[in-house]
Amino acid sequence: MEERALQWHAAFQAALQIELLEDRAFLQFQKEYNLTQKPLQIDTLIIKLEPGRTVKKSLGRIFRRYNVVEYKSPGDYLSVNDFYKVLGYTCFYQSDTERVMEIRPEELTVTLVSNHYPRGMIRYLTEQYGITVNEEFPGIYYVNGLLFPMQILVNKELSKEENIWLSRLRCDLKVEEDIEPLAKAYDGKQKNPMYAAVMDLIIRANRRQYEEGKKMCEALKELFSDELEEEMKRGVELGLEQGLERGLEQGLEKGIQAMILDYMEDEVPKERICEKLQKRFDLTPEKAMQYIAKYN
Repeated sequence: MEERALQWHAAFQAALQIELLEDRAFLQFQKEYNLTQKPLQIDTLIIKLEPGRTVKKSLGRIFRRYNVVEYKSPGDYLSVNDFYKVLGYTCFYQSDTERVMEIRPEELTVTLVSNHYPRGMIRYLTEQYGITVNEEFPGIYYVNGLLFPMQILVNKELSKEENIWLSRLRCDLKVEEDIEPLAKAYDGKQKNPMYAAVMDLIIRANRRQYEEGKKMCEALKELFSDELEEEMKRGVELGLEQGLERGLEQGLEKGIQAMILDYMEDEVPKERICEKLQKRFDLTPEKAMQYIAKYN
């Protein structure tokens, strides 16, 4: 249930934009671009508003004017069928115009993103089309000999220094190598919806490592000390949609539960937890102890 609830594609869209933030002013991102009136969608279409300009990040060096991007979540993989599907989408995008050659084929590129190097797909393309594959940058493979320039991004092989977010869009992160650098990169950006979307997904996908990191690293504790307030905020937002009173109640309940469980895990005495609940949520001592008994 938790795995299905993780919105990897939404987080990928945000992480991709973060990585290309330096060039954001002249890149146009169109998520789930509809190729037809029926649900036939490109994961991401990136259009360079200044075609002659080179993207600074290595993952965007291959970009021309129109760039089709296909993303696979960590539990998925790139197959031969995926190759033909994306190639078909790209051809359809080129041809579905009012004028002939309105989008020129030489202005198109294809980017395939996966957590795993697609050996089976590469082997097939090599045998069928005689392609060559070169690793131009860490985790970035250029595929030569096809209809359009193509690159394959392997998340876990990307440079962690250059691609802080995309390289860690996985569920097998390590505390010192991944969680702590992410926390530092996230500091000061908590209110930015784009960064928050990626960080929320990464935390939920790496819950065990995240909890371990909070115990080991004081910086992580401080950075995420406002998590409880965020839970209440989500409750308030829910209230706007489903009724203010219900949303506030749910936000309050989730905030209280999260706080109790967090302190219980750190083996904080119940009396101390009771004091903190009273101060944080303006509860009576009796009500605070009722919540502690409920979630203990």
